[in-house]
Amino acid sequence: MVIFWALGNMMVAALNDLLFKFYARKTRSQGLFCAIIGVIWCIFFCLVLKNSVENWKATLIWGSISGFFSIGGNLLMLDSMKKLDVGVCSTIYRLNLVPAVLLAAIFLGEKITLIQYIAIVCACLAVLAFRPRRSSSERGMTLSLIVMVIASFMRAGMGLSYRYGFSVAEADVQFVPFINSLFWVLGGLLYGFFREKDELKQLKDSAICKKLLGYGVASGVLVSLITLTMAKALEGGAVSLVLPIMQMSFLVTGLLGVLFMHEKITFLKVTAFILGIATVLLLSFS
Repeated sequence: MVIFWALGNMMVAALNDLLFKFYARKTRSQGLFCAIIGVIWCIFFCLVLKNSVENWKATLIWGSISGFFSIGGNLLMLDSMKKLDVGVCSTIYRLNLVPAVLLAAIFLGEKITLIQYIAIVCACLAVLAFRPRRSSSERGMTLSLIVMVIASFMRAGMGLSYRYGFSVAEADVQFVPFINSLFWVLGGLLYGFFREKDELKQLKDSAICKKLLGYGVASGVLVSLITLTMAKALEGGAVSLVLPIMQMSFLVTGLLGVLFMHEKITFLKVTAFILGIATVLLLSFS
């Protein structure tokens, strides 16, 4: 049953990445899109929350820190998806295990092993393999690639704040993600109103409003399912067993990108995928 939940998480995460790409293809409000996701996510947590919080201070602090990294990383990923293939963005985002190892070494004093060093090299080579070549829009795509790497670091910051918040500060495991959903609502609204004035003008068109709501609700449901399947997988299985399966969602996303977005399969892209697999496996079993 644990494998079932891990595979479910992998598939749902891949579908959500693809939905992100479909949404990012056109100039639309990314902030309001994330805010709607946050509302659905918040409703989901209101339905499943059971325990009372014992340490509100730690929960609020680490819920806020991880929430900032969460909404920030996803907004950056959406921005990168305007120019990069969904398979590229998904792979780099799932390689957040690498910056997580580096940040843990810097801030938590954890030692980096030889296997982890090899994994870091594999991840760097994977990103380099994605670098665009001989294209008139190379500069813009390279900038999007850099933004995607920053998004991966922010996702790692979220994971690291989870680890410290839960294991050291004793923040509440259920309420921290709930606070994250509130950051998606607030952060998305602020981003939309301060950075997307032209996109907000489009909302006068009812058809655009319906699409925004449809995409947002659909992604919100998928994000809630990601949270549920991850919790179920980690609840009954060893991290070393379920984590590699869940992190491999970028392979499914890459395949879906080829099938539905008609993205090209190149030698360098396949090489990057292989290096990504090696990175995840090395870090999962190190």
